[in-house]
Amino acid sequence: MLAQDVLARLAADGTAAVPLAHADLDITDPEAVRAALDEHRPAVIVNCAGWTDVDGAEEREDAALAVNGTGPRVLAEASKETGTVLLHVSTDYVFAGDAAAPYAEDAPTGPRGAYGRTKLAGERAVRDILPETGQVVRTAWLYGAGGPNFVRTMIRLEAVKDTLDVVDDQRGQPTWTVDLADRLVRLGQGTLAGTVAGGVRHGTSSGDTTWFGFTREIFRLLGADPERVRPTTSEAFVRPAPRPAYSVLGHEGWQGTGIAPIRDWRAALAEAFPELVEAERGKADRMGATGQ
Repeated sequence: MLAQDVLARLAADGTAAVPLAHADLDITDPEAVRAALDEHRPAVIVNCAGWTDVDGAEEREDAALAVNGTGPRVLAEASKETGTVLLHVSTDYVFAGDAAAPYAEDAPTGPRGAYGRTKLAGERAVRDILPETGQVVRTAWLYGAGGPNFVRTMIRLEAVKDTLDVVDDQRGQPTWTVDLADRLVRLGQGTLAGTVAGGVRHGTSSGDTTWFGFTREIFRLLGADPERVRPTTSEAFVRPAPRPAYSVLGHEGWQGTGIAPIRDWRAALAEAFPELVEAERGKADRMGATGQ
């Protein structure tokens, strides 16, 4: 989902890019990674690969660690050998999720689950190996037209459910992949130009809300009655992996980069919404046409 918007953003700039899916490149294989860099000779690598099955990571932490920890280490080592800039996408799950104010980029980490532990391992590898040119960008609550996500699910459910019970005790920052893709491209450009030092930034929207508040805004944009969305607690939706109660990230790391933090989540959602509705309803029409 994110990679599609990164590619679209690069294309808008006229910048050549080589999209490599898992079938094209196993990032845990050092020889394969080095061969890909030798073949394509990129100036920047944007690592959008990741094990994102949070619950699955609890049962298969070794497999998640290979993708989220070993993979970034392999990319960082190859980037160091070739002088390539590496942008690595990480997550709010590296924090404990029990704060009362936005997490700064240098706030102490303390993941509560396997997914967060494996992503933190990847962060540390990138920063240890590439202190000058390695960029770690933490994000959260991503949505976009290019894949399944919370917004598209709520668009679908609004059409078939009279009411929805949605968690109101988890707070975060809904973030459009188009906005994050723009910041990643600008960050890569600045790092290449030597105007931005390597480090950790938070690529999330400004402002914050709960899943309940997020859903009510989705209903409002659909022209549906927000009162059909009812608040509930995390205890009503027990999952194998713990979810952070507080995922709000600070944006101080953008200071001095010449790159502004991402705008307010409501403004982004309003702009993204027509495309999201079209993507979700188009999917429903295609499934109906094939009898699925």
